Amino acid sequence: MPELRSFIFIDRLQPQTMCYLGTWIKGSLPTAHAAAQIVEVAPGLDIEPLTDAALKHAEVKAGILVVERQFGYLEFHGETGPVQAAADSVLDALGTTAAAATRPTILASKIVSSIDHQHAYLINRNRKGSMALAGESLFVLEVQPASYAILATNEAEKSADIKVVDYRMIGATGRVYLAGEEADVRTAADAAEDILRNLG
Repeated sequence: MPELRSFIFIDRLQPQTMCYLGTWIKGSLPTAHAAAQIVEVAPGLDIEPLTDAALKHAEVKAGILVVERQFGYLEFHGETGPVQAAADSVLDALGTTAAAATRPTILASKIVSSIDHQHAYLINRNRKGSMALAGESLFVLEVQPASYAILATNEAEKSADIKVVDYRMIGATGRVYLAGEEADVRTAADAAEDILRNLG
């Protein structure tokens, strides 16, 4: 029986969260404000029949299908109704409910105020999103399972005027990097933590 590690519905993909996906996904590109569903399972290969169930059941577009060492990931998007119908077909194929998904655990959550120019340079060498600038504040978050990083990022972007520098939603843990003015970063950090804790 597959382990349902995450089952995440996003009602509206925010513009930066969506654009970041476009820097690395190999499937269909989402548009801002589309609905999206993310599924993470173990073992990884079990994501293949779940992808089949979702795509045959409703008119949705698949953006991510990844099988890595231990876990499998699927992201699909579109209009709200079809996304929810495809999500239901995944749960039917698993014989479970969304409540069975592993709840997120925050492993680290820190704000670094007024980052140094060297620190900004090092962060920007590894990013795919916006650039962190010297003097801005930086929020970093680490979460398990990894796929919850996209939910934290999307909620943070909804709540405040911040920049999405990076988020990693595949692997052993998920990581989020957000930058901006101190007050905005603190608001975004609270929103990211709140959505994860409320799920837990």
